[in-house]
Amino acid sequence: MPVTKPTSNKKTRTKVSETSRDLTTPLEQFFGFDTFKGPQEAVINNLLDGRDTFVIMPTGGGKSLCYQLPALMLPGVAIIVSPLIALMKNQVDLVRSYSSKDHVAHFLNSSLNKGQQKVVKSDLTSGKTKMLYVAPETLTREDNIEFFKSLNISFFAVDEAHCISEWGHDFRPEYRRLKEMMESINADAPIIALTATATPKV
Repeated sequence: MPVTKPTSNKKTRTKVSETSRDLTTPLEQFFGFDTFKGPQEAVINNLLDGRDTFVIMPTGGGKSLCYQLPALMLPGVAIIVSPLIALMKNQVDLVRSYSSKDHVAHFLNSSLNKGQQKVVKSDLTSGKTKMLYVAPETLTREDNIEFFKSLNISFFAVDEAHCISEWGHDFRPEYRRLKEMMESINADAPIIALTATATPKV
């Protein structure tokens, strides 16, 4: 059964008014759907209210929409931490397939050369990009921190959040620094963490 667990921590920057909030119209406008699946609408409302949110939904349950729709609705860019380069590319391609503008979503990771990274950063600086997918290593690199601080960040999303527990101790220690780095970059931006796999240990 899908479960959402919103935390009680509400950040100070609520971006979208709760009053008569209509999510079905932007859902149809951006993605062509007329109804939400499971707890998607509740999760999105929670994020739009500026609240940190933890989401457990099964694979194929529509987790990605829980941050993609708010990213398109809110001013600024959402920073999405994803564990795998292939997964980032798939998500970016999917978002672009719903838009006429490729710059709506980008990824920034070690697969890009300097010229490609420059294009991505230019689109981010100009405000064209609504979603940026990064590896944890990209987010925690010291030479990227100041650049990220210069952006208007709507929120942070951590996809496949179980990796923090499973990989953060030894294999990819950058996962253990995510919260520290996010607060350093923008302490007011809400955080949504999503996974299909959360055992009691996680």
